[in-house]
Amino acid sequence: MPTISQLREVPVLLRGDAEKLRDWLTPPLAARVALYSVVIAVGAGLYGAAIGSWRSPLMALFVATKFPLILLLTALGNALLNGMLAQLIGLGASFRQVSLAILMSFAITAAILGAFSPIVYFAVLNLPPLSPDYHNGTAYGLLLVSQVAIIAFAGIAANVRLLQLLQKLSGGKALALKVLIAWLAGNLLLGMQLTWILRPFFGNPDLPVQFLRAGAFQGNFIEGLFGVIRSLFIR
Repeated sequence: MPTISQLREVPVLLRGDAEKLRDWLTPPLAARVALYSVVIAVGAGLYGAAIGSWRSPLMALFVATKFPLILLLTALGNALLNGMLAQLIGLGASFRQVSLAILMSFAITAAILGAFSPIVYFAVLNLPPLSPDYHNGTAYGLLLVSQVAIIAFAGIAANVRLLQLLQKLSGGKALALKVLIAWLAGNLLLGMQLTWILRPFFGNPDLPVQFLRAGAFQGNFIEGLFGVIRSLFIR
């Protein structure tokens, strides 16, 4: 577990001080991994609990588990892929440094999501209860689309910080931007599909509260999101 002195480093992480963050990529790394993992667990957990509370306390617990899991699995999957991409593109950082930098960016994302959790919880408290035709309801569509926007904002903010760090590692903005674009593509594809697989996050009121749906591996995130957006405008 991270110590109190390490937790005090979170504001430095959020400010994206590139000089200090570059120093943090050097050994010992175990304490950094522990710190970022705790930030992800707490920040994403609070955000997930706020969303899941629309259905029930049990769903809030499930979603509080799912959101950190999505971020950690996405970070792990992209660390394996992007560590190799960084070498091919010529970033000049080791596989270990690349993996820690990616985990660092997800920790920033989780911290921002955690800051949004009181706002999300307030919005959920003021929404009408889930109804059997919730998929056709405006409240469900607006909540889902707004959460996608919040998560996108948190991800963009984190990757702006990551870009500053990549510039320090690569010594040039063009190369850093090329690396970041390659990394974002992997983050987007893997993160969205993991989100789809680990649904539900609100839950169907006609079904019992469950951690995963029976058809978890059927369909994809893009198809589902466009279906919800279309339902907001086409009746």
